[in-house]
Amino acid sequence: MTAPHAPTLADDPDQPRPESLSDLFFSFTWLALQGFGGVLAVIQREMVERKRWLTQEQFLEDWAVAQIMPGPNVVNLSLMVGGRHFGLRGALAALAGMLTVPLLIVLVLGVLYTGLGNHPQMAGALRGMAAVSAGMIAATGIKLAAALARHPLPLWLTLPLVVLGVLAVAVLRLPLVYVLLVLGGLGCTLTYRKLSP
Repeated sequence: MTAPHAPTLADDPDQPRPESLSDLFFSFTWLALQGFGGVLAVIQREMVERKRWLTQEQFLEDWAVAQIMPGPNVVNLSLMVGGRHFGLRGALAALAGMLTVPLLIVLVLGVLYTGLGNHPQMAGALRGMAAVSAGMIAATGIKLAAALARHPLPLWLTLPLVVLGVLAVAVLRLPLVYVLLVLGGLGCTLTYRKLSP
């Protein structure tokens, strides 16, 4: 007997999906262009709420995997979403959408910053953007926390893991890789035991 598993796209053929490789490319380009300072809030809203290519649970699972893989989280997520729908071609289309136009914009902004970086107005603008990014990340965290109620582990067990993770990274400033290995490993082990027959 196998352990129960979370629903996948194969389990729900009625779940919306990208229409084509160009749909993937332009969708991820649009996501990347909206994500100045932090794309997590944007990608959660677009993939889960607007396009519905992922359920909240699928997003959380994929985001967790994207976090532990090397490289930028959102790039890893784009590869997984593209690969899930169109295989290698989909992964490459989503990756190209995520990187091409933003790379060109960043190169132009880098050249401009070289000439304007010492101006006090520029420093103030960058501090303002950092505050907005922090707010977007906090808002997304609150939205995603609702999925804890549907987690196989009870809240009295998942909430301490969440609090310990925040304290370890934000307060104690421990390296993320160690926090993921210890707390993530503990969470995986407890969930596996709970789901095992």
